[in-house]
Amino acid sequence: MNRINLALAAVALLLGAAIGIGSYTFVYAKGYSYLSNDPAACTNCHVMRGYYDGWVKGSHHSGATCNDCHTPHNLAAKYAVKTSNGFFHSLAFTTGFFPDAIQIRARNHRVTEASCRRCHEQMVTAIDSAHRDAGATSCVRCHAGAGHGDSVMSAAPQAAIENKRVQP
Repeated sequence: MNRINLALAAVALLLGAAIGIGSYTFVYAKGYSYLSNDPAACTNCHVMRGYYDGWVKGSHHSGATCNDCHTPHNLAAKYAVKTSNGFFHSLAFTTGFFPDAIQIRARNHRVTEASCRRCHEQMVTAIDSAHRDAGATSCVRCHAGAGHGDSVMSAAPQAAIENKRVQP
């Protein structure tokens, strides 16, 4: 076997292993469930159970799913965010490297803020016009528990949002 064939065989072996392990992990971790719009998919990670339970009891349960607030409304952007979040959530939960009190990242904060503004456009427009001099207002700053209930959000995530300590 010459060097080129040996290199191609090595690349094929590594690529096959990566696809095989990735596929197994995707099925084992129920990754396919994240392609749906079912809020229960978020409970695949036990740390999300409290947020899900809060949503079930909260005011947004009857009108919004997780994707309505936590992903963009453009199809391509929605799946780009879901893919990125899925990868980083899997990495964090697999390695155990995540804070006890989950903190929203800056990009996801912007997505959630945009969702609030889209669904509650008339109200937000009235508030923004009344507070023009205060700069950009943030729905999530005052209403962090709106989607998940105040009891879930009363701990560190609320403090992180109020102090603008969102992760980059």
